[in-house]
Amino acid sequence: MNKYFLLKKLYQSMITIFLVLILNFFLFRVMPGNPLSMIVRNPNASPEAIEKIKHLMGLDQPMYVQLWLYFKQLFQGDLGLSFMFKQPVMDVIAERLFPTLLLVGVSTMLAIIAGVLIGIVAASRQGKKIDVASLTFSLITYSMPTFWLGIMLVIFFSVTLNLFPTSGMVSAGVVFSHSFDQALDILKHLFLPTITLSLVLIGQFVLIMRNSLIEVLTEDYITTAKAKGFSEKLIMKRHALPNAMLPMVTIIAINLGFMIAGAIQIETVFSWPGLGRLMYEALNNRDYPLLQGIFLIVSVCVVLANLIADIIYGYLDPRINNKA
Repeated sequence: MNKYFLLKKLYQSMITIFLVLILNFFLFRVMPGNPLSMIVRNPNASPEAIEKIKHLMGLDQPMYVQLWLYFKQLFQGDLGLSFMFKQPVMDVIAERLFPTLLLVGVSTMLAIIAGVLIGIVAASRQGKKIDVASLTFSLITYSMPTFWLGIMLVIFFSVTLNLFPTSGMVSAGVVFSHSFDQALDILKHLFLPTITLSLVLIGQFVLIMRNSLIEVLTEDYITTAKAKGFSEKLIMKRHALPNAMLPMVTIIAINLGFMIAGAIQIETVFSWPGLGRLMYEALNNRDYPLLQGIFLIVSVCVVLANLIADIIYGYLDPRINNKA
């Protein structure tokens, strides 16, 4: 790995994160609505009490002072106090982080594995029935609205067949005698949200993988490898797949950001206690510190994902290192 290439990507990532911090501060302050109306729900609250709350929340300070305090607290590891929960933002986010990582992580892995395998089969049998079936399946799942697909799965698997729970992460009011029973209960609740998010992602991964592999298989070096007598299995493994995976690495990294939007819909449909639902609640309540904390964590994760994608690119295609 070219050290200059790695340092360049690290520098670009740091600049991006800094710009995200600036945007993070101003974005939620230009939204319509007054957060004090959500904090002070008592219509009989005196002006003195409202001013005291504004002072405690730092809302009475000029914008540049709020920005300075925002950066000062941020570099101290303090994301502020949630207006809605009256708790530190880090504590609120920490409670909801694992459910989202579990949902998005499992869904992404299933979608990548299934998408790559189906894409390889479709590309290797281009124009045949299995290729047409794969394309039809991919286009249908890719075009489905996330919330609609989730509702349809709930109606079929939960209401009609009564196989899986409709909402939550664990069964309410149930005391588990063993950790295995609790894990099994979480898996039952996880099934429908995971299938919903995976189906939406699989279609895109299949299309990208199929088209990329078909294009690679027409390259001159593939023709040369065939002329030298290499087996199709060896050509696919050593030459075609590593180059065809380059667009997949990019689309997976980009999708991490879009998956949060999908997670908001899925977590709302299934009442999944993750960051997506927390973001929805924070938006409704104009909870600036909580929104800033969620946006910051999600943005940093997306920047890191793209950095990892660039590094993987460098390993898969050494020419990128030489151009850096």
